[in-house]
Amino acid sequence: MKSVRKELARYDVRPRKRFGQSFLEDQNVIRRIAALAEATETETVVEIGAGLGFLTAELALNAGKVIALEIDPRLVSALRDRFAGNTRVSIVPGDVLAYDFSSASPGSKIKVIGNIPYHISTPILFRLFEFRRSISEMVLMLQKELADRILSPPGNKAYGIPSVLIARYAAAARVMNVPPTCFYPEPSVVSSVLRIAMREDWATPEEEALFSMTVRAAFARRRKTLRNNLRAAGFAEDTLERVLAKTGIQGVRRAETLTADEFALLALELAVTGDAGKILDNRGGL
Repeated sequence: MKSVRKELARYDVRPRKRFGQSFLEDQNVIRRIAALAEATETETVVEIGAGLGFLTAELALNAGKVIALEIDPRLVSALRDRFAGNTRVSIVPGDVLAYDFSSASPGSKIKVIGNIPYHISTPILFRLFEFRRSISEMVLMLQKELADRILSPPGNKAYGIPSVLIARYAAAARVMNVPPTCFYPEPSVVSSVLRIAMREDWATPEEEALFSMTVRAAFARRRKTLRNNLRAAGFAEDTLERVLAKTGIQGVRRAETLTADEFALLALELAVTGDAGKILDNRGGL
């Protein structure tokens, strides 16, 4: 197999900063990530940022179908050239933030694999969780700092919205860290590979929207108390008194001390108040 640098030269492609392009060129790491997917002949894998197709090729050895997403037209051309005639690989040009993951394999769940562009990692993560009911598992390479935040327990400075999101809807584990020397060009940060398994989720769209709003409101101003942040979001003082008393959650606590289960309980109780519907209507949902 040709090297990343030779392939880039072959197609006259130079990495672009605006796409956050940094190509994984360590073949051992590529093979390990593909193995983590544990894809079978009956499964569809969606790869985010297929690049030159090195990981795509490994995934296609076992997966029934690989949908390779790529935003850079130059790399789309390279991918189509490389996988011409390969019926297992489908090249899809476009922005991952606009891709409908539920369309990848209607009626069955997919797996998502990718080296996530660091400058839009959090938006991509939120996008993926919008489609979590269509996804069984993800293997994602992220900036180590974000991975630390995702895996952070309550009470830690790194604990935040991504931490709560993952804890509520999935189970995540770090598989390995990947140094900058494994990439071309070398990024300025260490990367981490996370394996994220989705949990069964039966929340209604309304409950999901209120959970999201509650978490975002609670973390809006980290130095403020839970009560103050929820009041600023639009909940009346008497509503908060009742809800906090019923849940046993103290209003003087700060968001980073609440577990995902406590946020879920809080959102559930807030959902039955008149304030909740008005706030969601005003915000147009989340």
